[in-house]
Amino acid sequence: MSDFRQDGAAALEWVAGYLEGMRERPVLSRAAPGNVRRALPAEPPERGEPFEAILRDLDEVIVPATTHWNHPRFFAYFAITGSKPGILAELMSAAFNVNAMLWRTGPAATELEELALDWLRQLLGLPEGFHGHIEDTASTSTLAALAVARELRPDGVIACSEHAHSSVDKAAKLLGLTVCKLAVDDEFRLLPEALEKLLARERIAAVVATVGTTSTTSVDPVAAIAGLCERAGAWLHVDAAYAGSSAVCPELRWALEGVERADSLVVNPHKWLFTPVDCSALFTRRPEDFRRTFSLVPEYLRTSEEEVTNLMDYGPALGRRFRALKLWTVIRSYGREGLQELIREHVRLAQLFATWVEAEAGWEVEAPHPFSVVCFRRDASDEENESLLERVNATGEVYLSHTRLRERFVLRLAIGHAATTEEDVARAWDVLRAA
Repeated sequence: MSDFRQDGAAALEWVAGYLEGMRERPVLSRAAPGNVRRALPAEPPERGEPFEAILRDLDEVIVPATTHWNHPRFFAYFAITGSKPGILAELMSAAFNVNAMLWRTGPAATELEELALDWLRQLLGLPEGFHGHIEDTASTSTLAALAVARELRPDGVIACSEHAHSSVDKAAKLLGLTVCKLAVDDEFRLLPEALEKLLARERIAAVVATVGTTSTTSVDPVAAIAGLCERAGAWLHVDAAYAGSSAVCPELRWALEGVERADSLVVNPHKWLFTPVDCSALFTRRPEDFRRTFSLVPEYLRTSEEEVTNLMDYGPALGRRFRALKLWTVIRSYGREGLQELIREHVRLAQLFATWVEAEAGWEVEAPHPFSVVCFRRDASDEENESLLERVNATGEVYLSHTRLRERFVLRLAIGHAATTEEDVARAWDVLRAA
């Protein structure tokens, strides 16, 4: 192996150059299936190679076959940011190489996670007493919450809107539960009256309400849903993986109205709080139910410490990375004002883009756009809209995704990268019209 300081300096220079040259790269990879495997040796090397050879393969093989999620014109799915402070914190986390399963095996990692989650709770305006810990993604957070609900009511079903994330279906499949999908209103929000009818005929283990649905970022009426769940004794899990971060801005905190009555809540800092993937914050006002569900302590994990938090007791994983370090670093680096400034700008840009669509003949906005995602389409057939999306993405200048609303093919533009500017959004609109 070569010199760590020299290689480290070369790696940092490579990362800086990669980030600085991002706008010149095609957002969506143009690689064909198998390109990477064919370009690299099929067998491991007999002797160690210099780090410079690895950097060379990054440039020649890996970068061309990468879809650049850290690109300011990545507008697909939910745009995300691996911010520079978060990237540096990931380096330090890898250096610590902590497994924070017990307090003893990671005192700093454990207590920093408790602190960072409490900072996040305060930033989002959540009530005191909410316990928070970090999972890898919202899929795992939802699985954990529904596992607790099943423990409390093993013979119940899961209820959610027809626009809930597919992670609800996957969690139910893994847990052996049935999912009942409920109708939505004209703004794609779960209808409380539909839930009320279901509660009258089914034993419900949990209801999943969504704050920022994947297709349209609609917000289910959490307060009304909470009242129904309380009367029925059903667990209420709120999926605010995307839009929950918007609550750092007081004017957007309406989206979390009623979540103080939820049993669990997930918010992903790796979606809209500029923290590198993966970092999913799972809050609950019933931490003891999580402990009863997940705590399993074999002899080799028993310790003498009392009144400490062992994070392995609150979720399905035993091994736990030092994820809190990057969240804590990002919050410190941006501060409340910096986070608010970025989110407000993303919302402004999305509203601006929507006005361009609405003002242009032959184009239409297809759903409300309270945050930073706009659903729209050409006034044309599904086939033409799908072809349009393919042509736009093939340019390499921007990357958009799609959904289906009211059985029609709809384009989505999602703004969320810290470096995205009005010029980037305008370029996306130019490319769409040209295509």
